[in-house]
Amino acid sequence: MRLRVRPIRRLEGRVTVPGDKSISHRAALFGALASSTTEVSGFLEAEDCLRTLTAVQALGAEVSRTAPGRYRIAGAGLHGLREPDNVIDCGNSGTTARLLMGLLAGQPFWTVMTGDESLRRRPMGRVADPLRDMGVTVVGRAEGTKLPLAIRGADSVKAVAYASPMASAQVKSAVLLAGLYADSPVSVTQPALSRDHTERMLRQFGVQVTESGLTATVTPGPLSGTVVAVPGDMSSAAFVLVAGLIVPEARVTVEDVGVNPTRTGLLDVLEAMGARIGRQTPGAGAEGGEPWASLTVTSGALRGAAVGGVLIPRLIDEVPVLAVAALVSAGRTVISDASELRVKESDRIAAIARQLGRMGARIEERADGMVIEGGTKLRGAHVESGGDHRMAMALAVAGLIADGETVIEDAACVATSFPRFAETVNRLAGETAVTVDS
Repeated sequence: MRLRVRPIRRLEGRVTVPGDKSISHRAALFGALASSTTEVSGFLEAEDCLRTLTAVQALGAEVSRTAPGRYRIAGAGLHGLREPDNVIDCGNSGTTARLLMGLLAGQPFWTVMTGDESLRRRPMGRVADPLRDMGVTVVGRAEGTKLPLAIRGADSVKAVAYASPMASAQVKSAVLLAGLYADSPVSVTQPALSRDHTERMLRQFGVQVTESGLTATVTPGPLSGTVVAVPGDMSSAAFVLVAGLIVPEARVTVEDVGVNPTRTGLLDVLEAMGARIGRQTPGAGAEGGEPWASLTVTSGALRGAAVGGVLIPRLIDEVPVLAVAALVSAGRTVISDASELRVKESDRIAAIARQLGRMGARIEERADGMVIEGGTKLRGAHVESGGDHRMAMALAVAGLIADGETVIEDAACVATSFPRFAETVNRLAGETAVTVDS
C-alpha cells in the first residue's frame, strides 16, 4: 500500500485519535493476570495491540469484544495461565514481546515467541538479561538476545534490585511484571524517568507499587479485575498537532489525549520552539490516574531548539514528526542522546536523514541523533517508510507542505497505530489531501 500526499493550505476542526498504544497493551496483559474480569474502553484496535490480545488468549485468558474499542477480559490469575498450543507471533510489536517476557517469568511452562522481520532484528537481551538474573530461562537466536525466543518461567522467581543501563519503560515493565511472582519486593532504577503507565495501572489492579526518584518498586501480590479507560495516544496526536503548526492556515483541536507527564516531552519542546498549544479541561481520565486533555494548536512561526538528555525518553516516539517541524523552523535543531532510535521499527536516525533528504531536507546524521537545518522548502518526492508506521506518517505530514505530490511506499504499516490517519487528515483539510492506493 502507498500514500499519495498533496500540499494543502488549511486544516481546521476537532478530531480524536486512536487509544493509547502503551496503555492498551498493558490493559490486556494485566487483565489476563487478574483474578476477575476487567472491562476496557478506548482500546486501540490496531495491529500491535491486537497481537497482545491474541497472545493472552493463547495463554488462557478469555477475551470478548463487546463494542468497538471495548473488551471484557476474564483473567486467569497470576498462576492460572497455560502453555500455548503454538508459537506466539508478536508481529511488529516490541511492547508485546518485551512485556510478555516479564509476564511469563513466573509461568512453569515453555513459551516460544517470534515476530516479523523487523522485530526479529530488535534487541531482546535488555529484557532477557535481568530476567535470567531472576531465574528465568531464556534461549534463542544470538545467544538468546533476538527473536525467536523460548522462555520458561522460574519455579521460584528471585527478587532483584535492578539498575537498568537505559531509560526504557519496556525493560522496567518487564522486570516489574516478573516481580509479581517473586518472594519479596523487586525494584528497577533507571538513569532517567521513562513512561510510568505500568506503575499507575498496577496500582489500579490492586498491586502495591512505590516510586522514589528514579526507582520503582513492586511488592508481589495478586491482581484484581478493574475498569480501564484508555485515553487518546499522544504519539498519534503528535502528527496532527505538528501538521496544525506548520500548515499555513490551521487551527486544530485533538480531544481527550493522554497527557501523562512522562509522555509530553514533545509538547514541551514545541512550546520552546514557539508553538502555541492550548490545553482544555485537563484532569484525571476516569480510571488509573492517567491525565487527559484536549489540545489546540494554531499555525505560526517556529524556531530551532536543542533536544536531548532527560527529555528524550519523554518524546522518543515523536522524533520523526519533530524533525518535520524542525525543518520549517528558523535556525538549527540539534537532537542528541537518542541512540535508541537506531533500534526502533527502523533505524529512525538514518531513515529520517535519508527520506526527508529526498524532499530537500538538510539533516546531518549523528551516532545518537541529528542536526536539522531549518528554513527548508520541501519538495514532493518518492519516499519509503521502511515498514515503520511513524516514519510513514511523518513523511505524510511533510508532504502536506511540500511543493508537488509526495508518494510514500510501504505505508500499510500505518495500521500499526493509526488506522484512520488518512481519513483524519482529510477531514481536517476539508479535501482529499492523503490518498490511499492499495
